Amino acid sequence: MSRVGLMPIPVPQGVAVSIEKDVVTVTGPKGELRRRFNPDMGIVMDNNILTVSRPSDSKEHRSLHGLTRSLLANMVEGVTDGFEKNLEIVGVGYRAEKTGDKLVFRIGYSHPVDVSPLPGVSLDVEGVNRIRVSGIDKEVVGEMAAKIRAIRPPDAYKGKGIRYAGELVHLKAGKAGKAIGKRV
Repeated sequence: MSRVGLMPIPVPQGVAVSIEKDVVTVTGPKGELRRRFNPDMGIVMDNNILTVSRPSDSKEHRSLHGLTRSLLANMVEGVTDGFEKNLEIVGVGYRAEKTGDKLVFRIGYSHPVDVSPLPGVSLDVEGVNRIRVSGIDKEVVGEMAAKIRAIRPPDAYKGKGIRYAGELVHLKAGKAGKAIGKRV
């Protein structure tokens, strides 16, 4: 039995949920999200509580049960609070600046790298080495943060590059001969 799928989703005040066959629309103070779900899953709104049910215990229905519930919960949370991912730029001379709605990265390449935000995502720069990606759709916010990180992932030897805030980067030791010195 799916433990995640069984949990009810409380819908806060100011959030409207409309269910039409297999399309669910969630509207809240931050915006509106719409998503099509598998028609086998039963989505019911009762007394400001969303519940998801499945028709059988087949493997496909069990996996869709938890997925559907998680996606619905993320939609409700997104239109009320929104989602945010923070990134850090580590390296001497590495920096980012905002020009219009784009970000311009200077991170060790021979040219600056321009990044435009995906629809529904806002990009902010705090200082020159902290980037905040925010929006109401968790999937799009994560995708945008991953695209920014992929421009210059953390180096395995010095740790320079773009990383998620709080990400632990394991550094390799490098050459063993350098640590010992020359042998005669």
